[in-house]
Amino acid sequence: MADAVAVPPTGLAATPSVTELLDEAPTSRFHRRAVLISGMGFFTDAYDLFIIGTALVLLKDQWHLDANQVSTVGSATLLAAFIGALVFGRIADVAGRKRVYAVVAAVMIAGAVASAFAPSYAWLVASRFVLGLGIGGDYPVSAVLMSEYSNRNDRGRLVSLVFSMQALGLVVGPLVGLTLVASGIDHNVAWRLMLGLGALPAAAVVYLRTRMPESPRFEARVRGEAARAAQQLALFSEGVVQAPAAAPGTVHRMGLARFLTTGWTLRLIAGTAGAWFLVDYAYYGNTISTPLILKDVAPHATLVAKLAWQLGIFTLFAVPGYVLAFSLMDRIGHRRLQALGFVAMALCFGSLWLVPSLTTTVGPFIAVYALSYLFTEFGPNTTTFVLPSEVFPVSMRTTGHGIAAGIGKLGAFVGVFLFPIISAHYHLRGSFLVATAAALAGVVVTFLLPEPSGRSLEEVSGEHRHLVVVPAVAQDQPAGQVAVGAAAPGTGVAAAVLAPVAERA
Repeated sequence: MADAVAVPPTGLAATPSVTELLDEAPTSRFHRRAVLISGMGFFTDAYDLFIIGTALVLLKDQWHLDANQVSTVGSATLLAAFIGALVFGRIADVAGRKRVYAVVAAVMIAGAVASAFAPSYAWLVASRFVLGLGIGGDYPVSAVLMSEYSNRNDRGRLVSLVFSMQALGLVVGPLVGLTLVASGIDHNVAWRLMLGLGALPAAAVVYLRTRMPESPRFEARVRGEAARAAQQLALFSEGVVQAPAAAPGTVHRMGLARFLTTGWTLRLIAGTAGAWFLVDYAYYGNTISTPLILKDVAPHATLVAKLAWQLGIFTLFAVPGYVLAFSLMDRIGHRRLQALGFVAMALCFGSLWLVPSLTTTVGPFIAVYALSYLFTEFGPNTTTFVLPSEVFPVSMRTTGHGIAAGIGKLGAFVGVFLFPIISAHYHLRGSFLVATAAALAGVVVTFLLPEPSGRSLEEVSGEHRHLVVVPAVAQDQPAGQVAVGAAAPGTGVAAAVLAPVAERA
């Protein structure tokens, strides 16, 4: 459909709109509830994605998997996440965020349970693929719903708090693996329990998400249901945000074709998707392969020792990185933090490539490798989740985030698939050379994006600069503007009006 925008003649409502009230609302209990509901899904995503690295240590010997089969099992979920992010991200902009929210959690349950009962290699790959579809779909919906509930001053902190639930998934996965292996349970049962336990938090997510209303910004600006959005927001916020009863309705739609062909939005796609692809190539290639990396560095260490090292890296370095990110992101700046994090990653990976002894001595290797985790979390692994939830127009926000997340997961797929192969041919140092190059490229693409910190979503996305706005109740259309349909009854909007996109330097 062509672009359609309907707003009051001045571009501003006579009384504060739902979006303006959300921008200025104090951080309150309803924000924390939104973080918890969105974050539970992301905890599940992280657990399900990363537990396969631990399970593969047991599976590799038990099923006699070769390097290509290990790569396929480890990367199948990520390839599916690429598809899931694109598909469910688009659906959420058409059907609504809430409707997709519970569906993706249900898909994750099905994938986790099927993985636990896999009787063969092919079944396991297929089950992990189904799981990945749900995980990919959860990325854009979790991020955007939290972003659209947030105020402008704390938005980076609130969205990154959702993402920081990944830290719990990173810690709980190795902890579960360590507990099961150390207990002496049969390895065939242990890896199945590891994979199947991911269904439990996903089930909780389905319940919690049915209790959360639709995004007020989507309801008001895309559906034109400003009064309904105000009513639901007042209930969900327990009166903290009270919009006027007669809040004016607006309709704002941007066509997919326009979104994918306009210079302004193409730059946003290149900046968000490019940075996410590059960080995920390095991050997932390393993280999912961590047990295999430690096996190369310390071939005689026991499995329990290697799982304990992995748990220590995540707990002592990755978790503080997440904490620093959500604590300081809004002060440092979202784009600036991403660039600084990429630089630090390049220095860490470059050291592991340049200094041969670092990949043959356990202590020094773990120190530098763990430091890379600190700056990955306190940097692009967090910001690549946050920035796409801020820079796209509201009617294309989950579509844009889904493209960025999908391309990111494609990078993760490439990283996980290639890491064992590159290591086998060019040793561990060769893998870190490629990761160094990816981090340096990430610095460059980061500067394609605007700085969102402290600004409203409408300002950051460029809607006011790049879209010509017209009166919602205009009867006489200026030349070159064509009515494309009436608004639904009860929205307070007389008509939706086609508006050309004005490119600005």
